[in-house]
Amino acid sequence: MRTRLAAWAFAAPLIAYLLVCYAYPLYTNVDLSLRGNTVRTFVQGGAPFVGLDNYAAVLADPTIRTAVLNTVIFTVVSLVFQYAIGLALAVFFARDFPLSATLRALFLVPWLLPLIVSASTWAWLLNSESGLVNAVLAVFGVDRVNWLTSPSWSLVSVTAANIWIGVPFNLVVLYSGLRAIPPHLYEASSLDGASGWQTFRHITFPLLRQVSAITVLLGLVYTLKVFDLIWVMTRGGPSGSSTTLATWSYELGFGNALPRFGPSAAVGSALILVSLVAGLCYARLQDHA
Repeated sequence: MRTRLAAWAFAAPLIAYLLVCYAYPLYTNVDLSLRGNTVRTFVQGGAPFVGLDNYAAVLADPTIRTAVLNTVIFTVVSLVFQYAIGLALAVFFARDFPLSATLRALFLVPWLLPLIVSASTWAWLLNSESGLVNAVLAVFGVDRVNWLTSPSWSLVSVTAANIWIGVPFNLVVLYSGLRAIPPHLYEASSLDGASGWQTFRHITFPLLRQVSAITVLLGLVYTLKVFDLIWVMTRGGPSGSSTTLATWSYELGFGNALPRFGPSAAVGSALILVSLVAGLCYARLQDHA
């Protein structure tokens, strides 16, 4: 009995944290998505129950097509390049050489910086008038590119910034996975005369499969909720060209003179559902680890 009480005592802070910081906000968001809130009812309460009307309004809004397409492109391209670059760097750093630890630490800087700082830095680099990127391109005779104000380039710009931020996470996780591979497998491969590519294809990549899956799943959850990076750089514009579900949810609820809290919460619930599915996949992978 005493052991059980001690176990509950240790678990109580975690349970309280999960209830306050996860369960209650989730319940509040779902409740908002099922009610017809105005500014007054949002503050004072008493909003009428409207069922799935907010979800129907979101599906009928023409913005949803752009937001979903941009979210898919932003997420898939980010995950592919973050993983590919992170894996290449992990393989590179797996070979011990002078200053290896120092260089790995420097690669962590983008991941450690606050997103507001990273977004502001990228906004400055890609500024049409005074940005460093256009200044470098001008040296090679390339005309000025409106990275943040052109519908053709805005999504590309925020995606590139997000890739830069996410590469260090992939590097750290995949590097840890590489270090866990038994060295004798590489020794046997070398004795058999396998080339570097054959070793990577038949030993490294297969043994990293589970770590890779977890890395991609966690990256998916993180990328789906990216808001501040896009909002600081482009505010979802111009003309919605870089609007994602995350930025659209914020714009519906807080970016207009007449906020639409119900539809905003409905979009947020859709993101939560996708993240929940990804989280369940992650838990399943952990169970089979």
